[in-house]
Amino acid sequence: MRFLRNPTAFVLFGATAAFCSYACMYAFRRGITAVTFEGMAFAGISYKIWLVTAQVFGYAVSKGIGVKVVSEMSPGRRTINILIFVAIALLALLGFALVPAPWNIVFLFLNGLPLGMVYGTMIGFLEGRRQTDALVAGLTASFIFASGFVKTIALTIKADWGVSEFWLPFVTGALFVLPMLVSVYALTLLPPPTDEDRALRTERKPMDSAERQAFVRSFRPGLVLLIASYVLLSAFRDFRDNFGPEILKSAGVDNPGIFAKTETMVAVGILIVMALLQQVTNNFKAFALLNGLMLLGGALVGLSTYAYSTGLLSPGNWFLLTGLGLYMAYVPCNGLYFERLIATFRYVSTVGFIITLADWYGYLGSVGVLLYKNFGHGSISYREFFINGAYIMSVFYSLLVVSSFAYFRRRFQKEEKRVAVPEF
Repeated sequence: MRFLRNPTAFVLFGATAAFCSYACMYAFRRGITAVTFEGMAFAGISYKIWLVTAQVFGYAVSKGIGVKVVSEMSPGRRTINILIFVAIALLALLGFALVPAPWNIVFLFLNGLPLGMVYGTMIGFLEGRRQTDALVAGLTASFIFASGFVKTIALTIKADWGVSEFWLPFVTGALFVLPMLVSVYALTLLPPPTDEDRALRTERKPMDSAERQAFVRSFRPGLVLLIASYVLLSAFRDFRDNFGPEILKSAGVDNPGIFAKTETMVAVGILIVMALLQQVTNNFKAFALLNGLMLLGGALVGLSTYAYSTGLLSPGNWFLLTGLGLYMAYVPCNGLYFERLIATFRYVSTVGFIITLADWYGYLGSVGVLLYKNFGHGSISYREFFINGAYIMSVFYSLLVVSSFAYFRRRFQKEEKRVAVPEF
C-alpha cells in the first residue's frame, strides 16, 4: 500500500495491526481466567485449578512444538497458520462448553495447544526492521492490556447476558473472530524488510535444526542464564495473570473493572518506553538499556510488595506496581531483547526461534508453579503465595540477569577487539 512508504504511517499502521491481532488472540485464551467456578471441585481440587493447569500445560507443549514449527515457517505460511491456530482453539472452547465436567478439562489442554505458536509467528511480520522496536512495542503492549481487558469483557458478558461459566470462554472468543480476521489481514499488508533494514538489523530467515543447534552452542552460557531468569519471570507473571481475581479478592478488592484499568496503565507506560528505544541506533547500547530496564522491573516487584506488606501501599496500587515491574522485565524478552541481540552479533537467524525456545522453558516453569501451589500447598492463600513468590523472584531474577548480561558484554568486547585488530 502506497501510504506505508511513509515511515510514520508505517510504524503507526504496523504497531496497531500487531497490537490488535495479539489482543484478539487473548480472547481465545484468557476468558477462562475471569471466572472462579466457585464451589466446584474434582478429586478434591478446585475445578478452576484443573482448568488453568490443563490450559497452561497445553500452552507449554505448544511452545515445545513451536521451537521447530515457528523457526522453520516460511513467510508465506504465517497468515494461514495463525488462523488455523486460532480456529482450533475456538473449537476447543466449544467442546469445553458442550462436554460435561470433568471430561471437558481436556478441551482446555487442546485450547492451549495451538495458541502457544501464535506469538512467535506474529513476530515474523515485524522483526529485522529499523522500526522493529516500535512495532514490537505495539505487539507486546497488547498482551499487557488484553489480559485485563478480556477479563473485564468476560465478566461483563457473564453479568449482563447471563452466560454460564462453561459457555463464557467460547462466547468471549467468538466475539473477537471478525476483529481477529481484520487485524491479521492488516499484518499481511506490511512490506518485507528493505536492504537498509537488513544492513542495520541483520538478515532474518527460517532456521533448520542444524542452524538452531549452532545458535544455541554459540551463545549457550548467556542463553542458559537468561532463560533461567525468564522461567522465574514467566511463572510469576502467569500466576498473577491466571489468579488475579483470587489475589485481589483475598486482598479485599472485588472490582472487575480494575483489571482493564491497571493493565491499561501498565501497557501505555511500557509502550512509550519501548517505542523510544527506536531512537537508539547502536544495537549494543540498546541491548544494555533493555537489561537495565529488566533489572529495574525485577526490583520494583520486590520493593512494591514490601511496601504493601508494611502498609505503605493499598492493594490496588500494589497490584498495579507489581504488574508494571513484571512487564518492564517481561516485555523486552518477548522480542526486543533478542532482536537487539541478533543485531549486535550480526547473526543471521530469526527472533521467533529464540522467543519460542525461551517461552517453552518459561511455561514449563509456570506449570511447575501451578502444580506446586495448587496440588502441594493448597492451604496457602493466593495472596500469600504471590507475596512470597514476589520476593523470591525479585532477588534471583536480578542475579541471573546481571550474570547473563556480563557474559554477553564480555563476548561483545572480545569480538570488537578481534574486528579492530588488522589481519596481515
